[in-house]
Amino acid sequence: GQSQARGGSGPQLDPESGAGELVLVSVYVQLDFSDAPWPAALSQPLTIPAASVSSAPVTLAGLNLTTECNVTHDGCSYCACLSGYQWNASICNHHQPCHTPIKHQPCGCLVLSPTEAGYCQLLPPASPSPAAPLVPATLSLDSWLQMPGDTLNLTLLTNRETTNLNWFLWPTGSPSPVLLRTGTCVSLTSSRGRTVLSIVNISHRWAGEYICRFEAQGFRWELHQVVRVPLQATDVTGLPDQLSVSCATSPGFQLSCCIPSAHLGYTASWSPREVGQASVFNTPDSQCFMLAVEHCPAANTTYTCELQSPGLSPLRVAISVTIIQDGDTTCPEDSSTVAWNVTKAGHVVQAQCPGNRTGTVKRPCGPDGVWGPIHSSCTDTGLLALLLRAQLLQAGQGWPGEEVSQILAQLQEQVVAVTSPSDLLALVGTMTVLAKVVADTGTQLNCSALEAVLKTTDKVLGMNSSSLWTPAQRQMPSVGSSLLLAVETLARSLCPQDQPFSFTLPNVQLQSQLLESTFPANYRASFPTQPPLRAWIPRHSLAPLRHNGTNVSITSLVLQKLDHLLPSNYGQGLGGSLYATPGLVLAISIMAGGQVFKQVEVTMDFGDTDGSSHCVFWDHDLFQGKGGWSDAGCQVQAASASPATQCICRHLTAFSILMSGHTVPNHPTLELLSQVGLGASILALLMCLGVYRLVWRFVVRNKVAYLRHSALLNMVLCLLAANTCFLGAPLLPPGPRSPLCLAAAFLCHFLYLATFFWMLAQALLLAHQLLFVFHQLSKLRVLSLMVLLGYLCPMGLAGITLGLYLPRGRYLREGACWLDKKGGALYTFVGPVLAIVGVNGLVLTMAVLKMLRPSLSEGPQVEKRQALLGVIKALLVLTPIFGLTWGLGLATLLQEVSLVPHYLFTVLNTSQGVFILLFGCLMDKKVQEALRKHFCGSQPPRSTNSLATNETYISEHSKGRSEDAR
Repeated sequence: GQSQARGGSGPQLDPESGAGELVLVSVYVQLDFSDAPWPAALSQPLTIPAASVSSAPVTLAGLNLTTECNVTHDGCSYCACLSGYQWNASICNHHQPCHTPIKHQPCGCLVLSPTEAGYCQLLPPASPSPAAPLVPATLSLDSWLQMPGDTLNLTLLTNRETTNLNWFLWPTGSPSPVLLRTGTCVSLTSSRGRTVLSIVNISHRWAGEYICRFEAQGFRWELHQVVRVPLQATDVTGLPDQLSVSCATSPGFQLSCCIPSAHLGYTASWSPREVGQASVFNTPDSQCFMLAVEHCPAANTTYTCELQSPGLSPLRVAISVTIIQDGDTTCPEDSSTVAWNVTKAGHVVQAQCPGNRTGTVKRPCGPDGVWGPIHSSCTDTGLLALLLRAQLLQAGQGWPGEEVSQILAQLQEQVVAVTSPSDLLALVGTMTVLAKVVADTGTQLNCSALEAVLKTTDKVLGMNSSSLWTPAQRQMPSVGSSLLLAVETLARSLCPQDQPFSFTLPNVQLQSQLLESTFPANYRASFPTQPPLRAWIPRHSLAPLRHNGTNVSITSLVLQKLDHLLPSNYGQGLGGSLYATPGLVLAISIMAGGQVFKQVEVTMDFGDTDGSSHCVFWDHDLFQGKGGWSDAGCQVQAASASPATQCICRHLTAFSILMSGHTVPNHPTLELLSQVGLGASILALLMCLGVYRLVWRFVVRNKVAYLRHSALLNMVLCLLAANTCFLGAPLLPPGPRSPLCLAAAFLCHFLYLATFFWMLAQALLLAHQLLFVFHQLSKLRVLSLMVLLGYLCPMGLAGITLGLYLPRGRYLREGACWLDKKGGALYTFVGPVLAIVGVNGLVLTMAVLKMLRPSLSEGPQVEKRQALLGVIKALLVLTPIFGLTWGLGLATLLQEVSLVPHYLFTVLNTSQGVFILLFGCLMDKKVQEALRKHFCGSQPPRSTNSLATNETYISEHSKGRSEDAR
């Protein structure tokens, strides 16, 4: 071989110091052997001949091997230290470890390049045993056996200065250790010479070997402690949990109990003993102990699976087996999705999830022997593994800088496995946990990791709503809110080196950029949505972010369809009604120096919208953390150059707009039609008053006719005043602070209600004349009651509505002097109207039945038919014209906005005055006769077809019958 000196230590030999003095010199030599083994003679003391006679002999006291290297075909050397020697810490930090690190040997094997040569150094010896190295620290724990739910404390005591202290956990069954850091379960406390690692709420996920690695005295050291955590009863799954067996069809059956696969130290025993053959079946994530029962038991039996591990208390799982007897009601065998065997009524069958899915499938057998619905908790195994990995990362296992990107990349591949609501919840849960880890640790994502986030989000937003999102929202109502917060958090975590960055997908659009030291006049972002979406931030809002050397990034994110997946929760001031959203959410965030900056004024243009809109943002803190829409800090501002509506908000978050789901569309033709109809109705009502001025004394010659036409006249007056007030209300300044607007809304409410209450008074008058034939009231008393009903009742309702809804800001509709339906004020008008329509319908039904089945005292058949025609004519004026109109009006409130029902409602509602003129006034026979007499001068012919004539006959006939009775 060849040798070469590499270095030495110790003082040099002084020739003048005396011949009897010895000096220790250490020299490191690299020996290269091609094929020959290590010569044994080199391990013995050797004497080197002196250079001259006067020189003292030099004795080689010992020759020890420190480093063993294997040279690869590319010339690199894989070098490992031998016992008692270790690499210097600086060498460890500057070289890569070998592919197969040696356990319990910190920095045991390093890769050296062909031009490098290194050697391991002697470790400091320990006293009193110099053969063992002196470790400058001790690692202790309170107990090697930790119970689930306890707190584990590992304490490191050092007597030397330590640096680069790290903790690792080598989980049971894992191929490599994982880094431990501060998380939701892990905490680190340090003081002089003392460091404590604490893990709260420990479970079997934290069992394994704990490693404390640090540097001291120029070397890298490792200390180890093994911790065991027993399983809990909840970690053991018995399949099935109960079983009903028909011995005639299934003489044998199989039972199993499963535990997590990492705990392979458990053994199982079944009781009763000697009932079957036991076996073990391992899966990637579990270990199952099987029992094959070959002979069906004679009676109901409970089988117990007992799991034992040395030094631990046993775990027991019981499985009850019920024998189906002759005559028992059973559900038949079914193999639709899972093989369901014959099951006794009242039992619930449990089966393992098919394929690569984790969980159970349950199906009840009803008492009548009919199978019930299938309840599945099956979740894709890959998605569950990613969720568990993210949860352990949040707890403190792993390095976020590497783990987050890896999990996001694998999550993108696993999106195709989402086929059930539980899969969707697991995926959203993983993204939520990762977002919390990124926010808590300040982890930055590269562009590939962010692309994985956006691609995953795009596919999630495009998933079927009825089969995935709706059932998932029933299990977790805030799943949409959680997804929004997660994506928003991850999107703003892009590292500055990868900006500017833009990405566009069908459901996701993102723009991120760094602001230079000299900010532009305004930050602007636009997205090609339908309608186009724009946002800009003025320069003065960005001025406080200008700091020396501070990176300022702005991220704008558009999420299509997400607003439809958020729960319908509305904060204070928005009421409890349902709203429509534009189909997107705009999230804007600013990162300045690694911190989120929210106090910025932003202006957004969501395009042209129908009806009144609210500028809102999603507040994740509302409704006990479930989230809800809020308009705090936002306001609507009409755009100057376009019909679009602009939103101005004084903070940053996820924005959208709320449009009333049942708002009358802002359609010019509809508005023109409404104005023309109201004008025609007012003109017709004025003509009606003119007709009554001419014919009043001719049509009110008896009590019943007087009362009927008095009610109709009051209806005309109230409707005329209400239409006039409603037509002029748009000319007033809207808002609750405008007294004129409040007065107009109150008067319209009162007058329209009074119109319907006078209609009710007229219907009740007709009902009284038909039912109480022998009991007639005086004209003054009836008129007084009609006035109380026609004016006092609507005045009370209108006043109560004003007092209840005005203090809460829910009285006036936004931008109009009319009742607000979002807060419920409008329903105080629609409700009484529909009730009156219902009463009128009952009166009409009662009148028809009364006329079809007359008694002997009700006059001859021809008179009965004339009275029936009069009653039907009167109620056909009251009920269909008024009632059908507002029935259609209610439909426009309860259904989605459509132009057709609004056109029909507008035509019928604004034509009520015309209908009253035609059918309530001009079609009356008495009125026609009076007009003919007034304009033509002829005597009106006798007629008994009008309502007044019929009423007179009924009244006089009743009076005659009363006198005969006396």
